[in-house]
Amino acid sequence: MKENTEAAFYQTIAQPSTAEFRDRGSKFIAYAYPIESTEEFKSLLQGLKKEHPKAVHHCFAYRIGTDGNNFRVSDDGEPSGTAGRPILGQIDSKQLTNVLVVVVRYFGGTLLGVPGLINAYKTATSLALQVTPVIQKQVELKYQIEFDYTQMNEVMMVLKQFNCTVIHKELQLFCQIRAGIPVNRLTEVLYRLNELQQVRTEKCK
Repeated sequence: MKENTEAAFYQTIAQPSTAEFRDRGSKFIAYAYPIESTEEFKSLLQGLKKEHPKAVHHCFAYRIGTDGNNFRVSDDGEPSGTAGRPILGQIDSKQLTNVLVVVVRYFGGTLLGVPGLINAYKTATSLALQVTPVIQKQVELKYQIEFDYTQMNEVMMVLKQFNCTVIHKELQLFCQIRAGIPVNRLTEVLYRLNELQQVRTEKCK
């Protein structure tokens, strides 16, 4: 039974957080964010680069999804392996996903060496992840649901009953809803929706 629970839920952070670590004059500011996509990551990173144009490095790591394959690390000019990997290591040690951490560094004039850098990026990340609550969320698969306006109540009732997330909706005479369906209730939800006349469901690409 435990395996099923693990597949149906994942852990992430509740809200963005920030923390600062200093070592020999250098300042490391870690920003942690809950994210759902690489597009979100790109826009958050751009925002931080604009906010900190004088910082010497904007190092980061993120992990998205539950299959373990969607992650990225960047040392952004620091010696290889001293920034991105230690940041990801902290995300993984808390068993988190759908999380981005960017650590912005202001150089203080003294070289920290490889062990010093690893420690600084690791500590800054750890501090940022400590100040935001960890929450459990259900793993969802995204589906497009199309139906006639008259069926709105029936469709919404099914989505509500099975705790689905409405991501986007266009409600006209002919309605479209993009919804996240909990992976452990998928069969039931699709069965109930397909039982309704003229309701089309399609998995989002």
